[in-house]
Amino acid sequence: MANIADNVKYVRDAIAEAASKTGRAPGDITLVAAAKTKPAELIKQAIAADVDAVGENRVQEILEKRPQDAYQGAPLHFIGHLQSNKVRQIVGVCDLIESVSSPALIESIGKKAVSLGITQDVLIEINIGREPQKSGILPEKTAEILETASRTEGINVLGLMSVPPFFVENERNCYYYDIMFNLFIDMSRNKYDNVSMKFLSMGMSDSYVDAILAGSNMVRIGSAIFGERP
Repeated sequence: MANIADNVKYVRDAIAEAASKTGRAPGDITLVAAAKTKPAELIKQAIAADVDAVGENRVQEILEKRPQDAYQGAPLHFIGHLQSNKVRQIVGVCDLIESVSSPALIESIGKKAVSLGITQDVLIEINIGREPQKSGILPEKTAEILETASRTEGINVLGLMSVPPFFVENERNCYYYDIMFNLFIDMSRNKYDNVSMKFLSMGMSDSYVDAILAGSNMVRIGSAIFGERP
């Protein structure tokens, strides 16, 4: 079984080193433990080891693990593809929905949040590699969806999220990370209601150091914390 505490420390050390190279402190980088398929007990160990948040890809897993107090003590993020018929089950349950990928989802989330009397924090997911098998909006549509969010009650956009293409060669990964960071900076210059470019969420277990060096300040780490999935 993976030693969760040791793994978190290793990841934290790598984050600290990468952050220092970009003139940032370790605490400037948010570490999200990606808990897909992992049982509540392992998630509790990750929280005890001081991850900043827990991310889940599937609504059903949240519904199963939440009654087991799996997320007690850490913010819960939804990081998977979100279907419109699942919105009602996670608005107000997840502290941050990272994977909002269409104006229709913005409106659906906002409507549910208003009905609950809350404001839901979200990130906009960008399909930076233009990969047909992945969710997310195309980069050129980013301003348009942010404008939609600015007009939607119950929504608070905190930044952007992406799952860029992965290549063994670091240079090819960094190409997409740089494009994503430049988009993040461009959108930060615009002024919208309900929108603040606080987080750029990109980088996973096989690429988080490169992502941080490129400007990411939120990474989603699964196997490097929990071990490889079966």
